[in-house]
Amino acid sequence: MSAATTRQDFNSSRFFSGIARGIAGALLFALPMFMTMEMWELGFYMDRSRLFLLLIVNIPLLVILSDRVGFERTWTWRQAMRDASIAYGLGILGSALILIAMGVLKHDQSLHEITGMIAIQAVPASIGAMLGRSQLGGQLDDGDDPEANDSDDPVHERETSYAGELFLMAVGALFLSLNVAPTEEMVLLSYKMTPWHGLIMIAASLAVMHGFVYALSFKGSHDLAEGTPGWHAFVRFTLPGYVIAGLISAYCLWTFHRTDDIGSTQILMAVVVLSFPAAIGAAAARLIL
Repeated sequence: MSAATTRQDFNSSRFFSGIARGIAGALLFALPMFMTMEMWELGFYMDRSRLFLLLIVNIPLLVILSDRVGFERTWTWRQAMRDASIAYGLGILGSALILIAMGVLKHDQSLHEITGMIAIQAVPASIGAMLGRSQLGGQLDDGDDPEANDSDDPVHERETSYAGELFLMAVGALFLSLNVAPTEEMVLLSYKMTPWHGLIMIAASLAVMHGFVYALSFKGSHDLAEGTPGWHAFVRFTLPGYVIAGLISAYCLWTFHRTDDIGSTQILMAVVVLSFPAAIGAAAARLIL
């Protein structure tokens, strides 16, 4: 009984396989940001209180995400916290090594600059490390234990509560918005767009988001029960998902100083612009995760 419990609590083969996928996931998710000059510069001048808040917010995000797609199936919050700590560690280590390899980090830079660049890159890298299991994983070659294989399936094979669905939408929105939120183009587009452009983009975001999940019948999408009104899914999932995408977008823009010294109209437009990829990420959360 004790041996079986130990094996269930920690499967070393599956765990280290998850670590390998986590490293690959960190690279896959964070690579665009590693090669973006705006992210390097943010490490120099980003307000440390905003950076610290981002680092703190990332901890519960990783813990909850670990319960869904951790390096191995977790049964307690302590195990989820362990996976989250490992993902954060992989994000920090991977960020440092990649920035050094690309010549961005140098020995003559100040500790303030070095820690800033590593810390800001570690957030997307740690999320990527955690998502490496569902994105790059599959069933393990363990024919003697089919149930163990099932436990390693991606998240879209598992039942999820309504609150869980909204959480996955938030992660999906963050997944895509982090790639473009630090760039100058978000502010530039906000100046180029008129209110009519903004309304069209909102309508397009809602249409694409709704169609992506329900009309296209992608794997992991939600099938409406027979007789359910078409507006039910729109009100219950699409609209809340878009609101979540907008809030995530606003937070990312504020964190990366893209709302500083610009008018409220431009801030709203920038949120609308960033909400387009964020909404797609929210709608595709079950595919991404």
